[in-house]
Amino acid sequence: MSDSLRGKFLIAATHLRDGNFYKAVVLMLEHNAEGAMGLVLNRPMDANVSEALSSHFQMPSSDDLLFNGGPVETNALLILHNSVDYDQEHEPIVPGVFVGTSPDVFDKVAASVGDPDDDFRFRIYAGYSGWGEGQLEQEMARGDWFALPAESDIVFRDDPYEIWEDVLRVFHEQHRILPGQPPAPDLN
Repeated sequence: MSDSLRGKFLIAATHLRDGNFYKAVVLMLEHNAEGAMGLVLNRPMDANVSEALSSHFQMPSSDDLLFNGGPVETNALLILHNSVDYDQEHEPIVPGVFVGTSPDVFDKVAASVGDPDDDFRFRIYAGYSGWGEGQLEQEMARGDWFALPAESDIVFRDDPYEIWEDVLRVFHEQHRILPGQPPAPDLN
């Protein structure tokens, strides 16, 4: 498949009303002939990471929230992080964004929670978004999704509630039919 969406954002169109994807932005982790997989970036949950993982990892108390990655396998945990030192086996999804599923990566992240390293960023997701063979292509042909190259600063944005509006605006700016309008066209 030459037009893989891996490393792109899928932006839900305004008419997409599915509760799982209404105003969603999905970071595409995989996309090939067999299907596609991604994580919804802008669905924080009511649970923080230290509480959600307390039965699995010793972690200091943290305000970091657990995110809903999508409706598939909601008991599965995945992590996005920006440390090349934590996962040298895999290529980044986009520069500065790695996906981890192994207990080793989770151990390293758990150990780093509360450290004063301002450069380390991570998000933990419960579940993921998945599409079967040809399903995503049909949804895109219907106009349910727009694709935009992903950026690490958006993946780890402090306020996830702003992501959809911001990336949708960027998409429309990049795919504008007419050149930019003046700030006050009525004064023209």
